[in-house]
Amino acid sequence: MSEVKLSSKRKMRNMLFVCFLVLICLIGRLGFIQFVQGAELSTMAYRQQTLDRNVNPKRGTIYDATGKNAIAVSSTVETVTVNPGNIAKEDKEKVAKELSSLFELDYETVLKKVNKRSSIETIVKKVDKEKTDELRKWMEENNIMTGINIDEDTKRYYPYNNLASQIIGFCGSDNQGLDGIEAKYEEELKGTKGSIQRHADAKGGEIGEEGENYVSAVDGNDLVLTIDLTIQSIVEKYLEEVCIDNECTDGGSIVAMNPQNGDILAMANYPSYNLNEPYEPYTDELKVTWDSLSQDEKTKNLQAVWRNKAIADTYEPGSVFKLITASAALEEGITDTDNEGEFTCTGGIDIAGVRIKCWRYYRPHGSESLRQALMNSCNPVFIGLGQKIGVEKYYSYLEKFGLLKKTGIDLPGEAGSIFLAKDKVGPVELATISFGQRFEITPIQLVTAVSSIANGGTSVKPRVVKQIINSETKEVTDVPVENNGTVISKETSEKVLSMMESVVSEGTGKNAKVAGYRIGGKTGTSEDGVNTNKYVTSFLGVASIDNPQIVLLVTLYNPTGEGGHQGGGVAAPVGGQIFSEVLPYLEVTKTSTEEETVEQVQTPDVLGKTLKEAEKILKESGLEASFGNLSEDIDKENTYIKEQTPSAGIVVNKGSKIYLK
Repeated sequence: MSEVKLSSKRKMRNMLFVCFLVLICLIGRLGFIQFVQGAELSTMAYRQQTLDRNVNPKRGTIYDATGKNAIAVSSTVETVTVNPGNIAKEDKEKVAKELSSLFELDYETVLKKVNKRSSIETIVKKVDKEKTDELRKWMEENNIMTGINIDEDTKRYYPYNNLASQIIGFCGSDNQGLDGIEAKYEEELKGTKGSIQRHADAKGGEIGEEGENYVSAVDGNDLVLTIDLTIQSIVEKYLEEVCIDNECTDGGSIVAMNPQNGDILAMANYPSYNLNEPYEPYTDELKVTWDSLSQDEKTKNLQAVWRNKAIADTYEPGSVFKLITASAALEEGITDTDNEGEFTCTGGIDIAGVRIKCWRYYRPHGSESLRQALMNSCNPVFIGLGQKIGVEKYYSYLEKFGLLKKTGIDLPGEAGSIFLAKDKVGPVELATISFGQRFEITPIQLVTAVSSIANGGTSVKPRVVKQIINSETKEVTDVPVENNGTVISKETSEKVLSMMESVVSEGTGKNAKVAGYRIGGKTGTSEDGVNTNKYVTSFLGVASIDNPQIVLLVTLYNPTGEGGHQGGGVAAPVGGQIFSEVLPYLEVTKTSTEEETVEQVQTPDVLGKTLKEAEKILKESGLEASFGNLSEDIDKENTYIKEQTPSAGIVVNKGSKIYLK
């Protein structure tokens, strides 16, 4: 009996001990939850019981340089969502039917969302207020005041469609910038999201009577660009014309920069695309075949047109680069502008056993000064100067001009230049670099480098945004002008500008003349790759020479039209047309009140004519014949013309050269 009592006491004691242990564990767990996990669990509970709906901020407006023309704006639209738990069971089908009908959506898809066991479902985004007002009216008429939310939203809109498309860029469906300025300045433009909060159970039903808590959004900041709407429109007009007329198979680009402060006044690419429809076909040809293209082919085409050639594509600049060689030679005191007979062109020059020809090797330029060599674009003269400068010193000037690195322009996707490493440059490589071949740079690098010549010798960083305006305080913050040091002296700058003026007044850039204005320039033609049979044609102009306000670079990729591919015949006229409209707009003072007119003539047809007959016909028309592949002792009376560039019927300036074969 006593053993039984002892056994019962032991069991009771063990049970009490177990209960005590369980109690200790429960107290420990409670303490852990309260003091260790308390804050985290409280936050989780708040999130579970609080239903948030985002309030999107209004994205900042992008203005042109005047601060008056809005290039990118955000219009007010609305987003419709539902809280399935707050819609009465008997109303669900009716709600789904109205939503699908009003917003032209699939009924079954909407019904699934309305019946879903979730806190919130999005029905439609970014719809016009006109539509949501109809929904509000229907909700009132049917006494359905909970479960359907209509929240203000914004939609990006571009009033000028294609204007400056590769510079501005576009936004995705979530209003995030995907390209151009929209992407580069995303943090400034996007603003801060607000929210609408209310307490809800797991099904989305309301808890308590607190109602909704509204946290307002903070709109994005506005930007003022350096791009001038008027200049941009002029540039795009003439770029499109020249690319179509000259059948530029790979398009073209134009950059206009103020050399004094680095402001990009215009930057155009052809073809362009509609910013309001960035994923749609952008040419008539693509519109016909678009539906038959694979997704990869569509993406490839779209990425090609989104690409900003002016900053992302490298090319051989050709003879335009002789301005850099001339500047370095003058700065080093190797030569001067007007030493008559200092150089002699014999049609080519021998470098390390390699004969490098002048472009006019068949009829050498003969005795020249540096000015005449630049006017004639004579390769041997600049090859000789490059050899005298030397690799080490030449590369130091490339660095000073900013040609060995990116410019740092405030746009995404900028490419860098492609030069041989300095220690791999021999005499032949230096020779080709000296006249602009066998290396690649971007148009923006060349414009920036020549701006250093135009502004008196200072390297200035290009910029596209000049001001940021705070959306709340309206405070204006100026983006500073960045100077990167002295490249050449003011004296050298003035000498090069003087020679550039001679190129336009008397040399290969005649077609860029503008009545009453002092224009300087340099033409260029280079191969687009090795053995591609494609060419890049360019003209770089500066105006006005006495007080440069604009550096303009026209770059045309593979012109295949009847006008040929020479820079003086194809690109220079575009420069002249743009200057003729932009300079008066910028209120640049004319240096002459006389209405000088550059007489224009149509090119006559000399195909099938003898050389002697062709020379006579062209001379009577006020044009100059330029023969290729011919020696001086050719029989002109029994040799016939097979090709002429430009072809017959093309309007050119009087005094222009017609290239004959």
